[in-house]
Amino acid sequence: MMQAACLRARGGPEALECGRVPLPTPGDGEILVRVHAAAVTPSELLWVPTWTTRAGAPRPFPVIPGHEFSGTVHAVGPGTPVAAGAAVFGMNDWFRDGVQAEFCVARAADVVAKPPSVDHAHAAATPISALTAWQGLIERGRLAAGERVLIHGAAGAVGLFAVQVAKWRGAHVIATASAHNVAFVRELGADEVIDYRAQRFEDAAGAVDVVFDTVGGETLAHSWDLLGPSGRMVTIAAAGEQTQEPRVRDAFFIVEANAQQLAAVADMMAAGRLRAVVSQVFALADVRAAYEHKPVHGKAVLAIG
Repeated sequence: MMQAACLRARGGPEALECGRVPLPTPGDGEILVRVHAAAVTPSELLWVPTWTTRAGAPRPFPVIPGHEFSGTVHAVGPGTPVAAGAAVFGMNDWFRDGVQAEFCVARAADVVAKPPSVDHAHAAATPISALTAWQGLIERGRLAAGERVLIHGAAGAVGLFAVQVAKWRGAHVIATASAHNVAFVRELGADEVIDYRAQRFEDAAGAVDVVFDTVGGETLAHSWDLLGPSGRMVTIAAAGEQTQEPRVRDAFFIVEANAQQLAAVADMMAAGRLRAVVSQVFALADVRAAYEHKPVHGKAVLAIG
């Protein structure tokens, strides 16, 4: 048995508690990880995979939330070439029990070595947000050096990685943020920061090659006109998944685990070119407070073990 954050009924943070659940067993190509830190994404409690199986049936309770972690390999499944004791970080499958527990199971192909210079809390806060930025800007946005990119929500958990990845890529980075976040976003590397409450970004940004949107709604709607004929729109705003508008559906995506990309992220972190931001660290027993926490920057993280 192990301690875990548990959802014993459908709901929000009020449905969370800490309890004992069976220890999971790794299968073929999987590893059992002793979790040292797990990041918190409050919107996960609204996601379809949190409550349903891949086939669409209701998931049995209790449900363990969380899907990005940092820890050490405790055991391996058959045919898994990973050494026990290795420090790793990564994601696990959306449709299986999560990582906010003393142990979790993940595919060996979805985790990479944790850089020694990065602690477990900051490693845990990285995979979903950093891979979202990478896949949105580099894969889908095809962002190239010298291009102009507009990043909406630049101080958020994903936006702060997007600013850093775009700057590393050699782009001219224009970011939107509230007034109290302007200095923070400039520190991340943005060339221009627009206080969206003080001025219309449509007037201040000018023409851009890529828009990376984390906000949706009117912000997304007002961004299309900034793109030229070869401009690319990328959005992760949740409404994009339900929209019937073809161009928004084409622009929307959900991050996927990718060890090759995460290894590149790890190398950048080790070299000091990319940094995660941890808003606050909570004990596993305080999981409800962690989900109710509203970070100014970055993510809340659960320290486990």
